[in-house]
Amino acid sequence: MARYEQFTREIEQSPSGPDIGAFFDYDRTLISEFSAESFFREVVRRGLLKPQDIPRALTIVVGYLLGQQPFSSLVEMSAEVVQGESVADLEEMGARLFRKKIAGEIYPEMRAIVEAHRRKDHTTVLLSSATRYQVQDVARDLGFGQMVCNDYEVKDGRFTGQMVSPIVYGDGKLRAAEEMAAGLGLDLDRSWFYSDGKEDLPLLEEVGNPRPTNPDRGLRRVATERGWPTLEFTSRGRPTPVEVARTGALVGSLLGSVACGVPLGWLNGSQRDGINLAVGMLGDLGTAIAGIRLDVAGEDHLWEHRPAVFIFNHQSQADVLIIAKLLRQDITGVAKAELKRNPLVGPIFGYGGIVFIHRADRERAIEELQPAVEALRNGTSLVIAPEGTRSVTPRLGRFKKGAFHMAMQAGVPVVPIVLRNTLDVLPKGRVFVRPAPVEVTVMPPVVTDDWTHDTLDARIAEIRRMYEQVLES
Repeated sequence: MARYEQFTREIEQSPSGPDIGAFFDYDRTLISEFSAESFFREVVRRGLLKPQDIPRALTIVVGYLLGQQPFSSLVEMSAEVVQGESVADLEEMGARLFRKKIAGEIYPEMRAIVEAHRRKDHTTVLLSSATRYQVQDVARDLGFGQMVCNDYEVKDGRFTGQMVSPIVYGDGKLRAAEEMAAGLGLDLDRSWFYSDGKEDLPLLEEVGNPRPTNPDRGLRRVATERGWPTLEFTSRGRPTPVEVARTGALVGSLLGSVACGVPLGWLNGSQRDGINLAVGMLGDLGTAIAGIRLDVAGEDHLWEHRPAVFIFNHQSQADVLIIAKLLRQDITGVAKAELKRNPLVGPIFGYGGIVFIHRADRERAIEELQPAVEALRNGTSLVIAPEGTRSVTPRLGRFKKGAFHMAMQAGVPVVPIVLRNTLDVLPKGRVFVRPAPVEVTVMPPVVTDDWTHDTLDARIAEIRRMYEQVLES
């Protein structure tokens, strides 16, 4: 079964064309949380909300939750809080929150659904009552064609303390959708709307394909009465007891693998034997416990030429488990120097011969990589992420030159490994693993014998394009 086919099948079978709209709510629909909570905490942390104003703000929030305050009071209060602040500062704050937290809260199922609508050439619209600075980074990441949300009034690059009218909420969403339909020629009778809240009933009732998503109690009752299909996701948000147990067992498998490998290395008088046993066990046990279901294409290329520099696109801590399962033996790796101080990971990586580098100091990092080059020359393969760090989205980052320089110095090929969906298992900044299918494409070894420093940039760009082609397919 294709990834999340149970959620995308009906879209794939629906009519195509830009006259069909696909409208998406934001909070608890595209992402698992209410973004206002993170936004509010950041506002307080930055001192934008003065201590004397906190009681009033909390009164408005609680009043809204109890049905005693209109939604407009919330957004008007937030506009007052940012009065006088610069647009650039709030955009930076929103981007930081996206990288630090929000990107990891995007439902993988919703990524697949948005992508399915885009493949059908539907007009995708992020339609939210949140502000621009909460939603615009998610809109860019998911590739929305249109975005409608609440916005603060701006004058000379700073906020005036007022909201731009009309407020996008409830009936306001319906009016916004109708205006967009009139302007873009959308047929609402054939359009879709995904939302979690009963306040969005006006637009849900207007479109031909209402899709309550993680619905609240009120919307769930209406959906049941009217026979609307509902979507339920558990891949993000609060972990289930089973996911907590999975994560604990995963840590246990790491320790257990090392506990088996160290004695074997001592008994055989070969540390490499112990490392190989630990790596193989970690790959097999770790992926099984985490619920990672691998679909590997080009597996023969993993053994076609060793030693080699194996490179992979890095999205998740789960990548370590997958790489261990794929490569199994006679490998070493590179990690940031900060991990050496980690009381759990540091000693384990040290025993495994991992090379620690200071990424911020280029000259020092080059010097620290020399043991990895020697290991390659001595028959041990190297595995490294050319992006240098984990990405918070599926988008491919810039490739650094270190991995390719080492392949040239050691005279070994580069073997590209393309990972897809590992972000679904354990995104950056998260603790609990979630079961998910992962697709792996191993490309043929790329010989580096004729590479030169003058052609290196072009060679790297060519390999990066290979990644993009696989990820976009």
